[in-house]
Amino acid sequence: MRAPRALVLPEARRTEMTNKELTNWVNEVADHAKPDAVRWFDGSKLAMLSLEDRMVADGTLHRLDSESHPHSFLHRSHPTDVARTEHLTFICSKHEQDAGPTNNWMSPEQAQADVWPLFAGAMKGRTMYVVPYLMGPADSPWSRLGVEITDSPYVVANLAIMTRTGDAALRRFGPHTRFVRGVHSLGDLSPTRRFICHFPQTRTIWSIGSGYGGNALLSKKCHALRIASVEAHEEGWMAEHMMILGITNPQGVKHYVAAAFPSACGKTNLAMLVPSLPGWKVETVGDDICWMHVGDDGRLWAVNPEAGFFGVAPGTSRKTNPNALAALGRDVIFTNVALRKDGTPWWEGLGPLDDGEVLTDWRGNLWTPGTKEPAAHPNSRFTVSARQCPTVGPSFDDPQGVPISAIIFGGRRARLTPLVYEARDWAHGVYVGATLVSETTAAATGAVGIPRNDPMAMLPFCGFNMADYFGHWLSMGRRLVEPPKIFHVNWFRTDEDGRYLWPGFGENIRVLKWILERVEGSQAVRPTPIGNVPVQSALDLSGLDTARENFERLVAVDPRAWLEEVERNGAFLDRFGERLPEAIRREHRALADRLRTAIS
Repeated sequence: MRAPRALVLPEARRTEMTNKELTNWVNEVADHAKPDAVRWFDGSKLAMLSLEDRMVADGTLHRLDSESHPHSFLHRSHPTDVARTEHLTFICSKHEQDAGPTNNWMSPEQAQADVWPLFAGAMKGRTMYVVPYLMGPADSPWSRLGVEITDSPYVVANLAIMTRTGDAALRRFGPHTRFVRGVHSLGDLSPTRRFICHFPQTRTIWSIGSGYGGNALLSKKCHALRIASVEAHEEGWMAEHMMILGITNPQGVKHYVAAAFPSACGKTNLAMLVPSLPGWKVETVGDDICWMHVGDDGRLWAVNPEAGFFGVAPGTSRKTNPNALAALGRDVIFTNVALRKDGTPWWEGLGPLDDGEVLTDWRGNLWTPGTKEPAAHPNSRFTVSARQCPTVGPSFDDPQGVPISAIIFGGRRARLTPLVYEARDWAHGVYVGATLVSETTAAATGAVGIPRNDPMAMLPFCGFNMADYFGHWLSMGRRLVEPPKIFHVNWFRTDEDGRYLWPGFGENIRVLKWILERVEGSQAVRPTPIGNVPVQSALDLSGLDTARENFERLVAVDPRAWLEEVERNGAFLDRFGERLPEAIRREHRALADRLRTAIS
């Protein structure tokens, strides 16, 4: 028996039906996966409410307290399905060298033979949802279309928050419109039959065996980074794992910065910063992904392709990120957090519990403060519309995007990297990004504290050979009349006892202030072999006595330790062989020479 054909929509929502390539593809997937029914998700409030009611009825979602968290839900993943599975994520380019040494490669033919059969009948007993979505502002020439087919209503609900579904997407479809195709099925959730495959040549994504966000919300890392990075390389723009922040000083001068941090390293907190310095204001444009293009004025302009936040819950509090908490008061999907008896969510770092309080943990078991395991999973998440964040402003929907004055790289380095330093020029800045090293967090594999190279925070997300990716960065710089200045920050430097030397959070505005002063031409720097660091008089430390006492340790550069780092990074860069751009090798040699000179 053939699977049911895609349902025909009412006249007002049949725009996508004019695209025969789309409807033929939907029907082919339905014939293969054999769902019990096929539904086109139109993004309407009625469709969303109906979807939520069905998930509450079957236990996929649990309603939270309606007074404190109206229209909010808790979802619990399968215990084996709580993070990205990078070892099961593949780039299926035609040639292995085009995937490069940092990606897992599978030929399209092998994927067709080994992975596509796993979808055969995988949706029996389930509904197959077809979700057209738009990445980027509704009227932006830089926005892109995608369609995800999924048998997970939880995925549909998240897509409705994270992307622009409904009319915003449907009206962009015409008879010959190109779009990214994503096919997702929960399958049987077996880790042995779990694959996430990306086909750059056909702009196609397959994901089976997982319901976790990054593996199942194909609009996010799969489309907006892995596939988009390939499109960007071919078409002359940039798809980056970066937040976008607008900063206005007390004199009313506004700059926008883009910043790349590995997941769960403070990027969301920085994107929603509450400045500690009086008179400074911030505007959140994006917290995770940034698409950048060269404007008519020769500057670099950026849009946020996403419509929502898929943030890490543990550690989010009124102290660390009050704007995020303000956004989480309603219309939220929480994933793998704990639940208090009053029906409110809880996670480590949110705030104190009552004495003897018993919770329901992320697995659904009773939990007490004496339990060894955390109540919320370390990679537990919240999904919420960006428009609920108090710092999101009109730039969020600007179709032209915002001009970028500075690019910031950052990660967790306990002892080596100074609080902030400035690259010497664009090529050196590309090298700084290419040799970014950070300690891993639970967002990647569940393992924490393991240092690894993570170029531009894109190691898990670049859809092609990273040597070519570095070359693309270099070529973009040559096209810019006034390239953004490039910086590196490290909020996580510690003393010998493991105590942080920098207070972080709202105080990070002080570092951003120095960065913007450098953009505007301030000369208050101290040259070092790795780049320029601030002199103490240039960094506003008013009211931070401890930071003032620790200033020299915060900006110290140990040439011998850095030379060891250069040698280690050399081994990483050697993995790319002759494909590595000569400009990167030249920067690498020059840094080693400067460090040896400093030692001698």
